[in-house]
Amino acid sequence: MLSVNDLGLQYGKRVLFDEVNLKFTRGNCYGVIGANGAGKSTFLKMLSGEIDPVRGAVSLEPGNRMAVLKQNHFEFEEEEVLNTVLMGHKEMYDIAAEKNAIYMNPDATEADGLKAAELENKYGEMGGWEAESDAAGLLSNLGVKEDLHYKLMKDLSGSEKVKVLLAQALFGNPDILLLDEPTNDLDAKTVTWLADFLADFKNTVIVVSHDRYFLDMVCTHVADIDFGQIKIFTGNYTFWYESSQLMAAQMANKNKKMEQKRKEMMEFIQRFSANASKSRQATSRKKALEKLKLEDIRPSSRKYPFIHFKPQRDPGDQILKVENLSKKDQNGDVLFSNVDFTMNRDEKIVVLSEQASAITAFFEVIAGKQKADSGTIEWGQTITHAYLPNENEAFFSNANDLDLINWLRQFSEEKDEQFIRGFLGRMLFSGEEVNKQSSVLSGGEKVRCMLSKVMLAEPNFLILDEPTNHLDLESITALNNGMRDFAGNMLFTTHDHKLIETVSNRIIELTPNGMIDSLMSFDDYLKSENIIKQREKLLGEVVV
Repeated sequence: MLSVNDLGLQYGKRVLFDEVNLKFTRGNCYGVIGANGAGKSTFLKMLSGEIDPVRGAVSLEPGNRMAVLKQNHFEFEEEEVLNTVLMGHKEMYDIAAEKNAIYMNPDATEADGLKAAELENKYGEMGGWEAESDAAGLLSNLGVKEDLHYKLMKDLSGSEKVKVLLAQALFGNPDILLLDEPTNDLDAKTVTWLADFLADFKNTVIVVSHDRYFLDMVCTHVADIDFGQIKIFTGNYTFWYESSQLMAAQMANKNKKMEQKRKEMMEFIQRFSANASKSRQATSRKKALEKLKLEDIRPSSRKYPFIHFKPQRDPGDQILKVENLSKKDQNGDVLFSNVDFTMNRDEKIVVLSEQASAITAFFEVIAGKQKADSGTIEWGQTITHAYLPNENEAFFSNANDLDLINWLRQFSEEKDEQFIRGFLGRMLFSGEEVNKQSSVLSGGEKVRCMLSKVMLAEPNFLILDEPTNHLDLESITALNNGMRDFAGNMLFTTHDHKLIETVSNRIIELTPNGMIDSLMSFDDYLKSENIIKQREKLLGEVVV
């Protein structure tokens, strides 16, 4: 068990949290949530001992081992991949190194031999004899192929290093597992495997993530950083969000009687408890929800931006027709080819590919920013499209230090300052914040500005390239709602599983040798044997 007692942390006059008292118990997974800057990653660093609290203490039960997902991707550059994973269990690794040093010493004494025997026993009791095969299994399950296991870490790509460090944290069945954004750079298949692994994990997991699907799949509890406190709530992220929104709506309705409010909340809890059977941790979560008290739920203080895409005109019957589209990169390598499809009204297509650069190039071609090597694109006469690029730096670095009002004004037909201020306010830029220079915005603020630009255009066709990048959970949730409710057509790509599952009604996957076109749900698509066979066939022989 891990506990915190009277924990407090502040920087100068800014108090992140104070008098925090929590217990993290075995068999539960806790998702740490909070607005950007609330201190989620800092809290994990305090739990691991990397940062000392100003007040209070963190207590780890004697004999328990804690494992932490490393954030320094260059820490083990000169180590072999398999060895890096084994280092995740430091005590076992040190014992192996000590006994091997004795065996390698030609001058070892009889006492050294006895010491080695003791170490061998201890090593075996800790599971040392299966260590290498267990480590190799973790790597393979995370998508790190066997031919990489004995290479140096410096020879791996960035995404491969992330997977190795994740395997290092998972290795050896730690009692406490701390994971900060573990799904970053992971594909959908690997995220699903990790969710399954953690759902079956018998010890304690504490995780920070912006991936709502992942949080819903693994979390039995939510640790919410809000009001300068950290409170633990029963249920996954969706339950926390929906119950918090319902409670906020009830509080806003002052005329509603208390008994009616209580009845609504209890019906909501019972309904969600019944739906817990869909979760991988159904039994424990259902029991926990059934015991939940109404007083344990409260509204959040966090604000959600207002993201609403309103088309200026309805689209006609002709939307978009693409024929035999292909594109190579600067090196002559094929990004995509033989892309043929016709979009129908109300279709929202998620575009997938093993190469992110292929999707970006495809969107650039569709949006008219690049030329295809072959093929045609035919837009319907009623269609007006807007493009949200993955990389937006050019829109801000060349803005001549415009403040937010004048930055957004250049994309608006309505130039009135009050109109622009109101629009920025809905995107959580209020008061003096509108006077910020656009060049100094954070990544998330820039994306919110770019979304404002798209909304001002009032298109009936959206092209969105990784729109959730840099956004916090609140903005991602608002964007998800805006995309779901959009009354036009859409091409988009994202790593956000829940966004794909709740918005898309068609899937197109690009490969260098053709495309896959499917009307399945995303969950079914990932599991489909037919889709797997199509993909293998297309990737088997690449067009030159």
